[in-house]
Order: sequence, then structure tokens, then C-alpha cells
Amino acid sequence: CELVTRNYRCKAGEHDLVMRLAKTLLIVEVRQRSNPNFASASESVDARKQARIVRAAQSFLAQNPQWASCDVRFDVVAIDGAGHIDWIEAAFDA
Repeated sequence: CELVTRNYRCKAGEHDLVMRLAKTLLIVEVRQRSNPNFASASESVDARKQARIVRAAQSFLAQNPQWASCDVRFDVVAIDGAGHIDWIEAAFDA
């Protein structure tokens, strides 16, 4: 993967990482949860959070037309309290 940008922010939301893999633009949400009594890191990317990520992706693509021809994939990197990293490819669809 090639890093395009990190910590992209706009009125619609934010992206932790935007990366390119061949002709696919990866929008990556990084979540960490240290307390196992609440939702897991991956579960914390609920429908509301997904909608914000998608809106921010639309804003990013509007501001960066050079990436408009790429496919877009939404990934989640979930980190638990023990430091275990789970990269979930195509975690949700837009």
C-alpha cells in the first residue's frame, strides 16, 4: 500500500488513513479499544460512523479528482487491549 494522506479532515468527517493499492483507494478507519466490557474496536464502527466515513470520502474525492477513477474500499483496522491488530478489508460498502 502507498500512503496518500493521513488524518484527512473535512466538515463531513475524517479519515485516519487514505492509501492506494494498485487501482483501489483504501479508506482506512483505525479503532482501538482497551476495555473489553464495551463494544470491540471493529463493532464501534457502527452505521452512523460508516455514514460519516462515506460522506468524508465523497468530500475527499471531490477535492482530489485525480483519485476519482479509482475503486474505493472501506477498511477497518481494529486494535484490542492486548495490542492485537485485525485489518478488516472491505469492512463495509458505501
